[in-house]
Amino acid sequence: MTAAPLILQIKYTDIVKTFAQKAKISLDKALAFFYHSAEYQLLKDGVSDLHCMTPEYIAEDLMEQAFPNAADA
Repeated sequence: MTAAPLILQIKYTDIVKTFAQKAKISLDKALAFFYHSAEYQLLKDGVSDLHCMTPEYIAEDLMEQAFPNAADA
């Protein structure tokens, strides 16, 4: 099942805002990172049920990609 395009656009906005806040980076940097991520591709293509996950969950996944060694610290 795929989500409606408008719903996905709203979700993208929430994901990018949440990721920017968590990572303490600008919205521009967060947006660029998101648009080059596997999560964006999966959401856009409707390959998985990732659209059912909360923006916080997806932002946390992006954090793990952006800062892979943060959990080790």
